[in-house]
Amino acid sequence: MLSRLGGETPAYEIKVMMTIKLFSGKFESVPTATSWYLANLGEARGKQELYTRQSPQRLKALREHALIESAVSSNRIEGVVVDQSRIATIVFGKSLLRDRDEEEVRGYRQALTLIHEQGVHLPVSQETVLQLHRLTRGEIWDAGKYKDKDGDIIEKFPDGRSRVRFKTVSAAAAPSSMRILLDIYHEALRERIIPPPILLAAFNLDFLCIHPFRDGNGRVSRLLLLLQCYHLGFEVGRYISLERLIEENKERYYETLEQSSRGCHEGKHDPWPYLNYLLFIIKTAYKEFEERLGQINIPKGEKTNLILRAIDRKTGPFRIAEIQNECPNVGVDMIRRVLKNLRAEKQVECLGRGQSARWRKTGHWQLGNSE
Repeated sequence: MLSRLGGETPAYEIKVMMTIKLFSGKFESVPTATSWYLANLGEARGKQELYTRQSPQRLKALREHALIESAVSSNRIEGVVVDQSRIATIVFGKSLLRDRDEEEVRGYRQALTLIHEQGVHLPVSQETVLQLHRLTRGEIWDAGKYKDKDGDIIEKFPDGRSRVRFKTVSAAAAPSSMRILLDIYHEALRERIIPPPILLAAFNLDFLCIHPFRDGNGRVSRLLLLLQCYHLGFEVGRYISLERLIEENKERYYETLEQSSRGCHEGKHDPWPYLNYLLFIIKTAYKEFEERLGQINIPKGEKTNLILRAIDRKTGPFRIAEIQNECPNVGVDMIRRVLKNLRAEKQVECLGRGQSARWRKTGHWQLGNSE
């Protein structure tokens, strides 16, 4: 149980943390679809280093293309559209900008550059959240500031009717709600109760339920998604635009967000539609990344390193099948051979017999300490 949840906390603060709170107290199982996404993402992360060693020119082209797509798509989701002929100038140029829309697209690019260049060292903190908002909102008066007035999400229909689609957290509660969300997120990362990809998606949902800014919440949520992916070792957003994939599946984005946010302040929501949606987006990005770079051959020495890194990521007992899921281009016989050598060096030990036997690292394990 996360200690942050144990003390006296005002109701208006704790009520918005229900997704991470729900998982942090007792996390036993996930829906079948989610387990498949987790397996796919583990496999993709295990292979990504092999792909990122490919042709520097091809990778550079992918990075530049993803930067443009991300800046344009994330803003276009929110109705901010710029002249197609000026996109390259807006994203990469230094010329004067024509209007607010161009300013917001360039600001988003600056936020992306910050994450791409400083991602591993850029903390997920209140300061970072406010900085990302300030960059994406340009010169507008409340850029980098939490909202100072209450405001719900209103859906307007063509016939003039409207409805409250979602009641956001009050302006008075927004700063403290963000502080608690960030505290719980970091504590959950340390305690490893929740699988990291699920924790990442849960944070994203809770952030949108808090809705801490007057405007720009969706864009900041997508930047935080990219940053947290980097922190967890999922580098695909550097080469494939997550924002473009979200835009291509925009209807599903809004549909699952509404499904999962319904009743979130009372802890009666179903988070899985939106969480699965985000895991689907990351999985799709990896699939596209591999398709664009094509098939690769893995040198024998690199196969051993791939197995060692997969073992290094394990925090408890594991089976050979789990290592194979993360190293799909490596044969079972080679994984067994590596484990046998490690056991001889007393770096791992076997906890049983047969194909389903579990293994675990010992106190002599070296890879994590040497990197």
